[in-house]
Amino acid sequence: MRSLRERKKQRTRDALLRAALDLFTEQGYEETTVDDIAAAVDVSQRTFFRYFASKQDVAFYVARLAESSFVEAVRARPAGEAPLDALRQALTESWDGIGEAIEQLVPLDVHLRFYQVIESTPALLAAHLHRATELEEQIARVIAEREGLDVDADPRPRVVVAAFGAVMRVTERTWTTRGDASLTALRTLTDTHLDQLEPALTGNWRTT
Repeated sequence: MRSLRERKKQRTRDALLRAALDLFTEQGYEETTVDDIAAAVDVSQRTFFRYFASKQDVAFYVARLAESSFVEAVRARPAGEAPLDALRQALTESWDGIGEAIEQLVPLDVHLRFYQVIESTPALLAAHLHRATELEEQIARVIAEREGLDVDADPRPRVVVAAFGAVMRVTERTWTTRGDASLTALRTLTDTHLDQLEPALTGNWRTT
């Protein structure tokens, strides 16, 4: 059981996280300062930096949690499953768990609406794409380990993860431009786009 001090620290961290995402979505990332976030929780700037290294750190805190859950879900998939199937099934099975984990920190709709802020903020979008590249490399190494491959000698793990990641980025971009910013809408759009991955790569697009 956590001590009173540990529970108080977690409440402060969660309050700072919620305040940051609220401010980012309401008034913009660039327009929000660390002092604004701290003031919203009635703590000092020094207290903010006890929990987060920067604005960018707090901005992507929840996303890192979701990404870690997905990596572990990929790692836990059955050994005989094809790599692309493993990625898709891991995503499908981790949706609910990720949603629950996020809602323990911030309302899910706040986290989801923040993706619109990412797409409209060059500094955040650049950081998001950089983090996506690092995540793909991590997952490619998990896939290579599952398949008994050397990721630096066999390009397939990186190729399949890059294709999967590209679909996810297209999905995110499309989803953020639509009116429905719900998790259900994101899941439906993700499934629709993933259904098109193999036909888009191997099919004949011309109609007779």
